[in-house]
Amino acid sequence: MRESLPDAPSALTRARAIMGDLADWTAHPWPQLEPITTAEQYAHALHSFDTARMYGNQGEPGVGSALDELRRRSAVTFDKAKPNSWFAGYVTLRPDLAELWPLPAGLTLTLDSTRPFGDPYSEPDENCTEEELEQMVSALGPPTLNVRWDCGWRGLPEFKDCGVELCLNSVWTQQIAESLPGEFGVWISLGNRIASTTVGENWRRDCGLSLGEPQQGW
Repeated sequence: MRESLPDAPSALTRARAIMGDLADWTAHPWPQLEPITTAEQYAHALHSFDTARMYGNQGEPGVGSALDELRRRSAVTFDKAKPNSWFAGYVTLRPDLAELWPLPAGLTLTLDSTRPFGDPYSEPDENCTEEELEQMVSALGPPTLNVRWDCGWRGLPEFKDCGVELCLNSVWTQQIAESLPGEFGVWISLGNRIASTTVGENWRRDCGLSLGEPQQGW
C-alpha cells in the first residue's frame, strides 16, 4: 500500500513517522542503491563523487569495446591485474566519459561502494544506521535508493513479512521496485498471511493512514 511524497527527505520523514506511530518495534534500515543507468544520474555522480564501482561480463554485447575505451582513456582499474570474463573494478569519474552513455546493458556502474552509500569493504545488503541513511538521502539526487525496515505493527498477531519500503526515484510494482525518476513513496506491508484476513482489513481501516489500492508485496 502506497503513499506518495513530494521529495526524498519528505518520504524518509513520513516513513519514520508511520513506524513511530504504529509499530511496536523497528529493525535497522536496509538500503539498496540501484546502478547509475542514465546520463542525468552520471552527471550527478560526476558532480558529487570521484569514483564509482564497475562490474560486468565481457561476454555481453558491447561490454568488451566499452572496457577497451575506458582503458584507452586510463579511467578504469580492475580488482585483478588480468580480469577474466566476469570482472570488477573502479572507474574514475570524469566529464569526458559522459559521451559513453548509455552504457551497454551488461556493464554496471554503481556508487554502493562509495561514501555515504558504502565503502570498498562493505557489502551492498548491509544494514545501516538512521544517521547514515540521512546522509544517503541528502546525497542521493537522481539515482534510485530503496530502503526496507522490518517492523512489528501494533495490534497484529504476527510480524512475518511486516515492514516499510521507502522508494526514492522508484515505485513498488509486482514485488520489485522499478526506477521512476521524481517518484517518492512509502509502501507498507502487513505480511501475506495477515493482509487479506479480517484482522488485516480492520488494521487498515483503523490505522488512520490514507492508503492507495493494495498491491502485490513482499
